[in-house]
Amino acid sequence: MATWLNEVQKHPALYVLCCSVTFRILHRFLQTVPSPGTVDTDPWRTWKWRNLSVSLVHSLLTGIWAVTCVIQHPVMVHEIHSTYTPSAYMLVVVSSGYFIQDAGDIIFSGYAKASWEFLLHHVMVIWCFLYAVFTHQYVAGAVVALFVEVNSVFLHTRLLLKLAKVAHNSFIYTVNKLLNVVTYMTFRLGAQFYLTWYLIHHYSTLDHALYFLITMMLMNIMILIYFYRLLRTDFFSKRHPHNSGRKFAED
Repeated sequence: MATWLNEVQKHPALYVLCCSVTFRILHRFLQTVPSPGTVDTDPWRTWKWRNLSVSLVHSLLTGIWAVTCVIQHPVMVHEIHSTYTPSAYMLVVVSSGYFIQDAGDIIFSGYAKASWEFLLHHVMVIWCFLYAVFTHQYVAGAVVALFVEVNSVFLHTRLLLKLAKVAHNSFIYTVNKLLNVVTYMTFRLGAQFYLTWYLIHHYSTLDHALYFLITMMLMNIMILIYFYRLLRTDFFSKRHPHNSGRKFAED
């Protein structure tokens, strides 16, 4: 395991690129898989369906992986700056590759303007994750941050159901929206706020703490806005027609 980790650490850029290419191949493969008729009739929905499908695979993989890493080595939660394991390091490499691929997909698809919020989020994540990959610092912090992917499983599923025009009062949508809001509060808000508290509490002893704290604050604002939109759309709004076009990216 140590030899394998040393090989990855010698050529981190190569392994991040390989992971990015792998997710791109997955994206291409998903183009051959049949999608709902409601998706195929609109280019935006078609692209969004493929994009979300890849994101769902990433969330299933990295969400479970991140939780497993912390269960096996709980000390990572308490020492996010210097602690990491071979598995945790590889997780951050893999996830970095995904976010680079997804940012490229958003840009080169021509939908960057409609998805600028996601693109901004990806830029901040990529910078933080690549810092961890190349310096071997904050790897544990990146793993804790990837707890949000547990919630992303249900968040992406929600958007896929909306794209497929599944009724909001259907059993599958109802169950998913409940799991989505519970995991949003625990795995997304919980992880984000914990990392923010950690950076503030240990500010004087951490490298580049100001940058990471500013990044976390920006992300906190974003996820609170998204949480408001989520609650408004799924729990506090009257029944309305399904969103269409680029407005869909907001809800």
